[in-house]
Amino acid sequence: EAAVSDRRALLLYILLRHLESRGYPEVDTPVRNREKELVSTFRGQTRYMLKKWYAGRECDVRREADVLEAVRNLARLHEIMCWKHFSVSAAEIPPDPDGQELSPPSGRHLKEEFLCHNRELKKVRGYIRNKVNKGEFEYLFLKYFDSMYQLAMRVTRRLEDSDYEELYRKSLKEGLLVHGDYNYHNLIMLPGNARSGGASIATTNFEHFHRDVQVLDLYYFLRKVMEKHKWKESLGRAMLEAYAEIRPFSPGELEVIALKTAYPEKFWKTANSYYHSNKAWIPEKSVEKLQTAVLQTEEKIRFIQKIFAFSL
Repeated sequence: EAAVSDRRALLLYILLRHLESRGYPEVDTPVRNREKELVSTFRGQTRYMLKKWYAGRECDVRREADVLEAVRNLARLHEIMCWKHFSVSAAEIPPDPDGQELSPPSGRHLKEEFLCHNRELKKVRGYIRNKVNKGEFEYLFLKYFDSMYQLAMRVTRRLEDSDYEELYRKSLKEGLLVHGDYNYHNLIMLPGNARSGGASIATTNFEHFHRDVQVLDLYYFLRKVMEKHKWKESLGRAMLEAYAEIRPFSPGELEVIALKTAYPEKFWKTANSYYHSNKAWIPEKSVEKLQTAVLQTEEKIRFIQKIFAFSL
């Protein structure tokens, strides 16, 4: 099923055809139907998209070799994911359904994102303080709120003094693209050895691609892997080195990764989910998630200090 608009489907098609034209063929490019359309509709309601697919296995984050190859694959993709340099011929592009200039959307500014999360954390605290019958979740949240909120504020202030603003503006202006959901579920390890200069991975599900600071893809994959490996320093360092071998970091990019990692996002996410749940009782799973978020935040800070020589 295709949960995308006709316009988004066209943008996706252009991106993936470009990657193929630049020698990166292992992507799930949509296949047009007999009417030359990218999306087919069943009985006027359900929408479908046919894609290329590959025989292989999902990237296994327990295998360090898989993780490092996935990071190299991401660096190769970032080198050619620039909207301004797309080389798809006009004959390959179906008519724009809206008659508008085609351009991918831009990602949310990190300062705006952090400030919004900070306000939501304070809103949850106010709600819990006024709640008469508090349970384990509420007491746990109040116990750790001050330390988590202060960390969130320090990260936000540090972001303002970083090179992020310049990186963000440059990324939008030059049309630098991110996958938007680069995780092991979207990576298929292909059988056989990697070809010279090519990839041994099929990268799929680009539906969330947009213009943004490209190392945010690396942050997301790094965080997902590190959560599985309890923030193992040697693996984290190896991941950054593997990426830089192909696409060296520009000034300020490592700090952006460190700041995005340092923000207590899981604490915010768990609290925000609680606030909008409207449940009379809080599942034990929510308490476990909050405890995990606090523990992982402490592990993350130690990891950042060791890997990035970065303190808040």
